Amino acid sequence: MLIIRPEQEQDHDAIAAVTTQAFAASEHSDQTEAAIVAALRRAGALSLSLVAHDGALVIGHVAFSPVTIDEKNVRWFGLGPVSVHPGRQGGGVGGALIRQGLDQLRALGADGCVVLGDPGYYRRFGFENDRDLRYDGAPPEYFMRISFGARARVGRVEYHSGFYGH
Repeated sequence: MLIIRPEQEQDHDAIAAVTTQAFAASEHSDQTEAAIVAALRRAGALSLSLVAHDGALVIGHVAFSPVTIDEKNVRWFGLGPVSVHPGRQGGGVGGALIRQGLDQLRALGADGCVVLGDPGYYRRFGFENDRDLRYDGAPPEYFMRISFGARARVGRVEYHSGFYGH
């Protein structure tokens, strides 16, 4: 039975392991995803960190952290990384984590969320491309946003420094 809940301190090693395993065979990964999660956690920038577990085993994780737009804090967040154990990928675990995370962001009063990823996957959650909201260095078709009722933002998005090894 799949249960999704906020991360707890005793989950940290399991989150690192599932994140490393999830991205091990990914051609678009530089294998820093587990380090990014740890850096965000150390900086107090994991605004929302959820785990999926089946029994005692953590099989998935999703992180949300604040982003700035044109260097301003505007109640927008970045989704990622999202990780699912390779043996459980394709079974809806990642989607359940993302949906619950987006619902919780809305409940917390967030204005929106951005993601850098496969449009074919993330559009099912309501993400869409927006030429007026950009992330430097990323192909624009892979950078998407979802607004939570607030007007869409315009400008340059910057992720937390934990994404860059700072």
